[in-house]
Amino acid sequence: MNCIFGLRKSEFHFMHNISQYQDFFISYLKSQSINKEPKSLYEPIEYILGLGGKRMRPVLTLMASEVFDTDYKVALPAAMAVEVFHNFSLVHDDIMDDAPLRRGQETVHEKWNINTGILSGDAMLILAYQYFEQYEPTVFRDLAKLFSKTALEVCEGQQWDVDFEERNNVTIPEYLKMIEYKTAVLVAAAMKMGAIVAKTSEKEAELIYDFGLNLGLAFQLQDDFLDAFGDPETFGKQVGGDIIENKKTFLYIKALEFSNPEKASELRELFNLQLEDNTKKIETAKAIFIESGASKATQEAIEMYTYKAFETLDKMDINPEKKNILRKFGENLMGRKV
Repeated sequence: MNCIFGLRKSEFHFMHNISQYQDFFISYLKSQSINKEPKSLYEPIEYILGLGGKRMRPVLTLMASEVFDTDYKVALPAAMAVEVFHNFSLVHDDIMDDAPLRRGQETVHEKWNINTGILSGDAMLILAYQYFEQYEPTVFRDLAKLFSKTALEVCEGQQWDVDFEERNNVTIPEYLKMIEYKTAVLVAAAMKMGAIVAKTSEKEAELIYDFGLNLGLAFQLQDDFLDAFGDPETFGKQVGGDIIENKKTFLYIKALEFSNPEKASELRELFNLQLEDNTKKIETAKAIFIESGASKATQEAIEMYTYKAFETLDKMDINPEKKNILRKFGENLMGRKV
């Protein structure tokens, strides 16, 4: 057992900032060499983990441990498990979506092949579990239990996402359930893992889970919004990608709900098209999103879930300064451009 697990809670009342947590995590990630045989299994894993990204989920795990007065170092293996799992899901998502690029680089199945993508992804799921073995039995049990529940929910959310592509009658509650499972539960679990590692009370662990869940919902709705209305310079992905792929996002469902029959019919027809040049399609869809009030409703939903997360903070028995740090994090997320 690493000596850091013997650190007394009372020694850790301060918290670091987001970029420090990112640096701490990246240093740890780099120290975790997965340089094993066969290379064709492990090289794709090193490749995807090295592609960068904001590392938001592992940062939340480190942050949550320090919210509950425990040194972030104790939470590094759990944070690594979260990041490995998240990237496993991306490798398999990219295969399902036939995506050529991830974070501006070739996807694993494009760089290698589909079979390698499937197998390396499977190996990542197992590797994620192995990181929990660094904890004592009761902490290991709680982490593994939460992880199994979350991993299954992410699969369910992904399946709903696939199913919705074939349907024209997806409702707002169905859509919210899908993004909760596909995206928000992992954000929530990442935070609760920090609480579990810090051995805080079940009540506090549940509250920080709820905080993460609402923040995760706001984050995904923000992603939907930025996909249509983001700045191509800062967004990092193709603006209008969801429109091109005919994805029934919150914007789309709200636009159908708010539009007159002619406009709704036009939008439905638009979302049945597969075109070579999508410029006009994107422009028309965005105009309907704005005119119908769907873009405004989406921004209001983002705000609503962010404030719901803040209400959870008010119930938490933690240092007021730490509440402010979490609130600031939520506000930054709400105002993000990327």
